[in-house]
Amino acid sequence: MLPEPTDERNVLGGPLEPCGTDPVTGFYRDGSCTSGPEDRGRHTVCAVVSTEFLAVQRELGNDLSTPRPEYGFPGLRPGDRWCVVAIRWLQAYQAGAASGVVLAATNARALEVVPLEALRRYAVDVPDDIGDLS
Repeated sequence: MLPEPTDERNVLGGPLEPCGTDPVTGFYRDGSCTSGPEDRGRHTVCAVVSTEFLAVQRELGNDLSTPRPEYGFPGLRPGDRWCVVAIRWLQAYQAGAASGVVLAATNARALEVVPLEALRRYAVDVPDDIGDLS
C-alpha cells in the first residue's frame, strides 16, 4: 500500500508523490522522499539506481548494494527506486554516473543542493507541465 500524500512539494511544484515501496524507501521508511529536521542528509532525490550509480556510491563510502539486515536494509539492485541524499546524487552526476530521477517523487528541498536542470536531464518520468505544444 502506498503512503498517504504529504503537503511537501516535488521539484515541479506539485504534490510529492511516492518514490518506492519495494524496497520501502525514504528517510522515514514511508515510501516517500519526505524530509524533516531529523533527516540531516536530506534523502530527497527519488533515484532509479543503475549499476554505475551504485558503484560510484560505493566509492564515495555510501554502499547501497550490500544488505544491512540490522537496519532493515535489503541492499539495492539496478532498477530499484530509492530516496538518495541530494549531495550524493550530485556527486554521482559530477562523476558522469547520475541515476535516473523521478521528478514527481523528488522533494523540492533537493533544489537547495542540485540544480533543476541536472535533475531534468536524468528524468525518467514525463512531467505534467510539458503540456500540449499546439
